[in-house]
Amino acid sequence: MKNQKDKEADLAKRISEELLPFVEQPGQYIGGEINQVKKDLSKCDVKVALAFADAYPVGMSHLGLAILYEIVNAIPNTAAERVYCPRRDAEKIMREKGLELFSWESREAVKNFDILGISLQYELCCTNVLTILDLAGITLRASKRSENEPLVIGGGPVAQTPEPLAEFFDAFIVGDGEETLPAFIEAYRELRKDPRHVGRGHSRKEMLREMADRFEWLYVPSLYEVQYADDGTIARFEPSSAKVRTKIKRAHVDDFQNCPAVRKPLVANTQIIHERVAVEIMRGCPNQCRFCQAGYTRRPVRVRSVNKIVELAREAIKNTGYDEVSLVSLSTSDYPKLAELIEKLNEEFTEAKVNVSLPSLRVGETLKHLPGKISAVRKSGLTIALESANEQIRLAVNKRISEEDLLAGVAGAYKAGWRQIKLYFMAGFEGEQTEDILGIYRLAVRLSNLRREIADGAAKVNVAVSWLVPKPHTPMAWSGQKQPEYFHQVRRMLRTEQGRKNRAVQIKFHNVERSVLEAVLGRGDRRLSKAIEGAWKNGARFDAWDEEFDVKLWERAFEQTRIDPSFYANRERSYSEILPWDHIEAGLSREKLIEEAQKMRQAIKLIEQDQSEPPG
Repeated sequence: MKNQKDKEADLAKRISEELLPFVEQPGQYIGGEINQVKKDLSKCDVKVALAFADAYPVGMSHLGLAILYEIVNAIPNTAAERVYCPRRDAEKIMREKGLELFSWESREAVKNFDILGISLQYELCCTNVLTILDLAGITLRASKRSENEPLVIGGGPVAQTPEPLAEFFDAFIVGDGEETLPAFIEAYRELRKDPRHVGRGHSRKEMLREMADRFEWLYVPSLYEVQYADDGTIARFEPSSAKVRTKIKRAHVDDFQNCPAVRKPLVANTQIIHERVAVEIMRGCPNQCRFCQAGYTRRPVRVRSVNKIVELAREAIKNTGYDEVSLVSLSTSDYPKLAELIEKLNEEFTEAKVNVSLPSLRVGETLKHLPGKISAVRKSGLTIALESANEQIRLAVNKRISEEDLLAGVAGAYKAGWRQIKLYFMAGFEGEQTEDILGIYRLAVRLSNLRREIADGAAKVNVAVSWLVPKPHTPMAWSGQKQPEYFHQVRRMLRTEQGRKNRAVQIKFHNVERSVLEAVLGRGDRRLSKAIEGAWKNGARFDAWDEEFDVKLWERAFEQTRIDPSFYANRERSYSEILPWDHIEAGLSREKLIEEAQKMRQAIKLIEQDQSEPPG
């Protein structure tokens, strides 16, 4: 009979011989990237598999997972190895040949790790979670897992609204992971060998209970009970005993200046989404747009110093050879010393021909004075999130961009050498009218033609129109999403308005049905676990990808489980209703959010008094 070491060697060999030659992009599965950390797993007493619930090109581009990878591997006697969700072709081969899901560094079976931490960055990754668990041979339902299976924990933005996935996870870490994940690992190490338990450590259940009591940011779903009223709303959501805390509090890193950052980014073997060094310059956002969950949950605003950012960029560039640095935050233009930062980065990298990119800019003073301040920034494209073409609606949702600032800012960008811009809009705000929809195209044309006043020719303007998803932990948490037909009507109106009038302006639209599903999953409760599992069994995978998403698989799952998706997506909630995320304190208090919601609705009422009926 083969021992464990022989089995591990067999798995690594089988991956090379039975999987890699038969997948479309084997470079996504081979590991061994520049700056990879590979420890001897036999000498580590805690082994952590860090999984990203999407494919390699997406997961390799994610800064948060890269930070945790460096942090965990810096802990003595602890190893972190990466796991990504295999694409359909790889999954098919793995199932046909009985290959278990493995880690990218050592090709160790994921089920042999102590902890499986899954990064949950968006709601539509939920079926990928089940693919990861099932290919790894880990029991899907947490309540049925045996003592020798890994603890499955979730983190990232979706951990703030975890109920639809609660049945599949042992625990969720809510909030920033730089301090919480190491604390969780050390608690696991301690409790597994607790001397109070003669001959053994804590059981799985005992360990989770102890850690939930110790950490206010750890949510263990099995410690809470839910009951539903006849109308489908939550009648009761309570801890299973008086010793369990009633509220989970989001963790925040206080010392952002000195918290861990990626100094040796992994360099992918194949093309990924973002091939560049990313440096987080600021966490949190000062603008508090009333539709933005991240803006409310990542409070307070914390910044890194200019010198620290330059140091991190210099080290990461040296360790990778990349030729671009991206300055990452929710709103880069609100970094208080942006002009000084750009100047210092240009001094550092111009000679080496390393570009600096600004992925998110807000119209305001920075863009007005852009020619004199950041004219050396890469001119690949300028991205501005306007959300609405109506300035009054923008003010109502706290997106404080005036028409005057918009025109001055974009003109400043053209003077600095920009030749194209990208505009983000959302349709579906309360108070939205026909003129506001048509105004999306008309405003884009106006901004395109503005360049004619400054330079030769119109600017190329790419417009992306998405569909508003009212998010938990924001003032819109009680609002209902517009019906799908409304969004389809908006799309038809804009396509008709555009026609072939202006080739410099192009409009693209998000998938309506996918945005509806995002609302369902983002605002749902535990009953949705049946629909998630049903959709996955029907074949749903990579639902965030245009080419993979199939709404019919979800429609069948909802029908099979007798779940009405409109109950979650389109229904307006009363302020007294128990919401599925009320036990997670992720940002402002419920009372403060309601106060903000009422301010927003009052502002919208004033708009509606002077406007016509909405489209459709």
